[in-house]
Parts: sequence; C-alpha cells; structure tokens
Amino acid sequence: MNRLWLPYAALIFGVIALGFSALFVRWANAPGPVVGFYRIGLSTLILIPFFIVRQSKGASISKAILIFPILGGVLTALDHGFWNTSVIFTSAANATLLGNTAPLWVALFAWLAWKERLKAAFWIGLLLSLAGAAIVLGTDFLRHPTLGIGDILAITAGVFYAGYFLVTQRGRVHWDTLSYVWIVGLVSSICLLGISLSLGMPITGYPVQSYLAFLGAALVSQTGGYLAVGYALGHLPASLVAPTMIGQPVVTALLAIPLLGESLQAGQIMGGLAVLAGIYIVHTSRENPQI
Repeated sequence: MNRLWLPYAALIFGVIALGFSALFVRWANAPGPVVGFYRIGLSTLILIPFFIVRQSKGASISKAILIFPILGGVLTALDHGFWNTSVIFTSAANATLLGNTAPLWVALFAWLAWKERLKAAFWIGLLLSLAGAAIVLGTDFLRHPTLGIGDILAITAGVFYAGYFLVTQRGRVHWDTLSYVWIVGLVSSICLLGISLSLGMPITGYPVQSYLAFLGAALVSQTGGYLAVGYALGHLPASLVAPTMIGQPVVTALLAIPLLGESLQAGQIMGGLAVLAGIYIVHTSRENPQI
C-alpha cells in the first residue's frame, strides 16, 4: 500500500496540534510556568517507556555532553514560561506569531557569533519582519498597554526558543533524538517547577477544566505535535517542512476566532502577514548558508 501521503498528513496534523498550544494555555486559566510544567512534565512521563527501551538497546549517555540537553532544557523552560504568560496578556494569535520569530534571532546569532555571511534577502526579510512586529506592537499598545506587554513577552520567548535551536544544533551531533528530547523535557520540567514554586504559584488545586487543558497540551501539542513534525522531517525535505511550520500562527488565529471569541484587527493582519513573509524570506535565504 502506498503511504507517501503519511508524512504530509503528519506535517498537517503537527501544525494544527501546535496551533492549539495557545488555546490550551488560555483554557487552563493558570500561571504560565505552571502550564509549562504540566505540559512538558506529562509529556516527559509519557515518553519514559520509550526512553528506557532506547537505553536498553545500547544508547549510552556521556556525562561530558550532558551540557547540551541540560542547557536546552533551561532555555526551553524560559521559552515556555515567558510564552505561556504572554498568552494570558495578549491574543493567542499575537503570542503564537511573535513567539515563532526564532528563525530571525538564530540567523542574527549565526552572523554575529559564527560570522555566517548572510545574503541581501536575509536583511530584507529581517526588516520586513521587524516592521510587521512593530505594527503589531503599536496596534496593541494603542488598544491597551497590557496587550503590548504580552507581545514583548512573546518576543522574549522567541529569543529563548532560538537559543534552544542553536544549542540543539550542536548537541544533536552527539545524541539520538529520543534521548535528547527526553532529557531536555526532564530538565525543563524541573526548572519550570522551581520557577513556579519560587514565585509562589500553586501547583495543585485547579478546577477539572485546568487539568484537562494541561493534559491536552501535553498529549496534543507537546507529544503529538512535535512527534508528528519529527516524523515529517524524517521523510520530507526541511525546505518543505520549515516554511509550512510558519503557518502555525495562522492556524492559531483561525482557531481562536470561534473557540476563544477573538477577533483580528486590521493592524494585526497587516503586521502578521509582514512578519510571516519576512520569516519565510529569512528561511529561504539561509537554506544554503555561506560560512
């Protein structure tokens, strides 16, 4: 039976599953770090049997290279802590859009630290994305300062997300995917638990709806979404998968209209399209980076 459609179906499912992330955060009605703790913690528990099987097949863990997943876990915790909190302050659409600006910061770091030579198209894409983000920020600050604060938190999350990408790019050379992701999840869960407790955020005592949202975030977005995208990456070219992932904010925006009662302002639409176009241009300009 021809199953060439499976990777494409997995990619579509992954984008939709990740598009639900902001909705689960809003439905949870809990502090951002707490939502992140349950989302990543439950997903890590789900993957324990697979991690054990992987280790039983001879996958060894070297203490010398543990720094990569440990640092990746810390960055993931900061990413989720800031991003989940941003969803509380701003719209689900804006939080998802601005939280996915990581490719911009990755490319800038590659230019500053690794002296990667960037094409003119990169700078055009960067300026377009920054202009779009400025429109989104300006529109939100004019509507209500709290919305603008949420946008800034989402952009900050995008920077930490970029940090995770950079660390993982180096760390995955020494690790298999499952072991790396599991240790990142474990470290991230511990960090988010520590952040929640240190800030006096309750870990328990939430209504049933919150726990269902925690579980949904873990099963649908964290486990299902990332595994589906990972499967797609193993069968489809990254040049196809990466631009498709840019559609995640669009999915969130469309879902948030009927499910959260959100509406899109003209400034959001214009700025959002500029950001997405800029990210796409940045990605395509770095498909074959010049070092």
